[in-house]
Amino acid sequence: MELGIYTFAGMSPDPATGIAIDPHQRMQNLLEEMELADQVGLDVFGIGEHHRPDFVISTPAVVLAAGAARTKNIRLTSAVTVLSSDDPVRVFQEYATLDLISSGRAEIMAGRGSFIESFPLFGYDLHDYDELFAEKLDLLLKLRENTHVTWHGKLRAPLENLGVYPRPLQHPLPVWIAVGGTPESVVRAGTLGLPLAVAIIGGEPHRFAPLVELYREAGAKAGHAPQVLKVSINSHGYIADTSQEASDEYWPSYEVVMNKIGRERGWPPSNRAQFEAGRSSRGALLVGSAQEIIDKIMLQYTYFKHDRFMLQIDLGSLPHKNTLKAIELYGTKVAPVIRKELGG
Repeated sequence: MELGIYTFAGMSPDPATGIAIDPHQRMQNLLEEMELADQVGLDVFGIGEHHRPDFVISTPAVVLAAGAARTKNIRLTSAVTVLSSDDPVRVFQEYATLDLISSGRAEIMAGRGSFIESFPLFGYDLHDYDELFAEKLDLLLKLRENTHVTWHGKLRAPLENLGVYPRPLQHPLPVWIAVGGTPESVVRAGTLGLPLAVAIIGGEPHRFAPLVELYREAGAKAGHAPQVLKVSINSHGYIADTSQEASDEYWPSYEVVMNKIGRERGWPPSNRAQFEAGRSSRGALLVGSAQEIIDKIMLQYTYFKHDRFMLQIDLGSLPHKNTLKAIELYGTKVAPVIRKELGG
């Protein structure tokens, strides 16, 4: 199993002081986190795209390229690229360039996005939400297969035997499909034979097992080999020396972030009891000691038989030193045990 980290590089106000970190310092912290993840032997680092004041990254490819210059082995992926409101030609060019800079370590994780700010920002109609993604994904996949492309769609200008450069080192450039849990999305990924990234940030993870099975069934029906149909599970989590330390250190920033999003979407406020329930063996939060995280990853493996696990550690205003300590524990205490048990 591959083990990795993903981040949205949040800048929520510190719960104690009410002051948020400035964007320059947040970016410097992020680059240090990427370096450490590589040094402790983690497999993948993912960076998400947002267009809001509480996140510092709107262009993941630029930040990943900076990370590529400071790392040697770790794979570098978006998490996610909001493909619906971007241009597939430009996305391909950016990640092909990243692939060349990183000597073949680039990936694209394409999704429709859980926030909608990018749609009006780039002039797209939310009524076209689903059609935009399907059409642009089709173009992106054609771009990675052929240097010269002829393509026609409804929502983007056509291409008539146009060359797209540069070409990446990897062929094909890996493209994952990120989903939040809709059957239509997993069937599309399976039918196309693309690896699937499932975000599980709440509820009970075992309830997502039928979706993963549906994905594999759709892929098999379309004629794709089982080894092509890779699955990543992406979750919130944090690791400390003890279970109580992990809970006490992660909860304040988790509360701020989840309640802010909750107010925007009409969710009821999160409370500590719900948080602790999420930390239980059947919950979605991987917050605890190294052994607890090992146990939980292994339990989830019985549900999904997944190929990759991605942990979002630096939620909101979590102090940088805490994030670094959690990354170190993940790479030195958790990863070796998981690899011994499952390979990787």
